Amino acid sequence: MRDLFRPTQLDRYVFRQLGLGIIAITSALVALIWLTQSLRFIQLIADRGLSPLVFVRLTLLLVPSFIAVILPITCFIVILFVYSRLAGDRELTVMRASGVSDAALTRPALTLAASVMLVCYGLNIWLVPTSLGAFKRFEFDIRNRIAAFLLEPGVFTPISEHVTVYVQSRSAGNRLHGIMIEDSRQSDQPATILARSGQLISSNDGPEVLLEDGSREQVDPKTGQLDVLLFKSNLINLAQSTKMAALESEDASDASMHQLLNPPATIPKSAYIRWLAEANRRLADPFATFSYALIALYTVLGGAFARHGAFVRPLIAVAVVTSLLALSLGVDNLAAKHAAMIPLIWLMAFGPGLVTLYVMFGRRVGRRAVPVLGQPA
Repeated sequence: MRDLFRPTQLDRYVFRQLGLGIIAITSALVALIWLTQSLRFIQLIADRGLSPLVFVRLTLLLVPSFIAVILPITCFIVILFVYSRLAGDRELTVMRASGVSDAALTRPALTLAASVMLVCYGLNIWLVPTSLGAFKRFEFDIRNRIAAFLLEPGVFTPISEHVTVYVQSRSAGNRLHGIMIEDSRQSDQPATILARSGQLISSNDGPEVLLEDGSREQVDPKTGQLDVLLFKSNLINLAQSTKMAALESEDASDASMHQLLNPPATIPKSAYIRWLAEANRRLADPFATFSYALIALYTVLGGAFARHGAFVRPLIAVAVVTSLLALSLGVDNLAAKHAAMIPLIWLMAFGPGLVTLYVMFGRRVGRRAVPVLGQPA
C-alpha cells in the first residue's frame, strides 16, 4: 500500500509535463481575460487623468478571481492534452506493458488535481474576497475621492455619474475659485450650484466642498419656475456614498467565510439566502477539479487506443465538461434564490467525479485479473 502512493520516476516525468502545462495555459488565459476585462477601466482612468500605475493596480486586484474560476478548467485541459499525447505516442502502452496499473497511471493527474484544489480553497476562502474588497474600495476612491482632488481649472470634471464640477482657478491648500457644480443625483430635481470660492475637504463619506458666497438654482417640477437659493456657506458632498453602504451590505462576493456563515442581521432574507449559497459555492467548487480531472483520465484510459478515437473522445469530454460548467452556473443562480437548491451545488461538484470513478474502477471489482504474459495465472 505504501508503494502505491510513493512517486516513481514515471510519476515525476508525467507530473512535470502536467505542471509546466497548467502554468503556461493558466498564465495565457489569465493574461487574455485580464486584457479584455481591463478595457472597461481605461476610460475611467483616462477621464480622471490618473497614472497608468493606478490602472495596473486596479485591474491586478481582479486577477485572483480570474484564477479561481479558470484553474479547474485548465487542470482538465492539461490532463486531457498530456495524457492524450502520451497515448498517441504509445508511451501509455509501454507503461502498461511494464506492469503499471491504471490506478498508478492516474497518480500524477490526481496529484495535480489535489494541488489545484488546495490552491482554489486558498483563493476562494481568503485571497479572492480580500482582493475584491480592495478592488471595490479602490474603484470607489477613484470614482468619488481621487477625482475630486484632481480638479483641473477650466475643465468640466465628472466626479461621478451624476456630478460634474467646473472650477475657474485653484490655489494652495485645495482652495477653489469660480465654482460651478451640476448635480443630478436627484433625477427629478437636478440642480446647478454656483459659488465664488470654496474649500475641498476629504471625509469618510467622500469628497466634500465647503462653498462660500453662492447660490443653488433648480427648476420646480410642479410650477416650472426657477428657484434660486442664496447662501453664505454650504457644505456639498460630491460622492454617492449613501448608496455604497447599502450595496456593500448585500454584496457577498467580497465577504469573508465568517461573514457568509454569520451574515449581519441588517440584510434582507433574499440576501441571506444569497450569502448562504455563496458560502457553499466557495466550499464545494474546488472539489469539481477532481471531477473534471477524472473525466479527462477516463477519456484517455477508459478504452483501448484507437487512431480514429484520438479526436472523438477528447471532443466528447470537452462537451461534457462544458455542459457541466453551464449547469453549475444555472444551479448557482437558482441556489442564490432558493435555499432548497443549495445541496445541488455539492452534487454538481461531487456527482460527476463519483460517477466517473464507478465507471473506471467500480465495475472491475470482483472480476478476475487477466495474467500478464510470462507470469503464472
